[in-house]
Amino acid sequence: MQDANISEALNAHWQASAAGNLEAEHDIYADDAICDYPQSGERILGRRNLQALRGHHPGKPAGFKISRMQGEGNLWVTEYTIEYQGQSAFTVSIMEFRDGKVIHETQYFTDSFEAPGWRSQWVQKIASS
Repeated sequence: MQDANISEALNAHWQASAAGNLEAEHDIYADDAICDYPQSGERILGRRNLQALRGHHPGKPAGFKISRMQGEGNLWVTEYTIEYQGQSAFTVSIMEFRDGKVIHETQYFTDSFEAPGWRSQWVQKIASS
């Protein structure tokens, strides 16, 4: 049952995030949650700081699409795409839960890139967003 509750909370979190509802988006976090952005070397301490940071983002997302969400127990992973100013940011969020709240999240962001032609004989093209 805990997994169903976390899955439901995550769905509400991602819907609120896509809608720009900062209050509902951050309900999922514990007050002392930590969020890491390894690619920029940043750590955000506390739910209120995370909410303030996201609330001051200069480019609001124009689109938000969940590709996959999977987890069990206290560890959940979501793959999604955010559209910012005509560009796709492919994102992975790894969330660790305690008592039904996120205590640690790590987010990875990447831009799309053109596949090199030399490997075309071994790959199949998929939609990029």
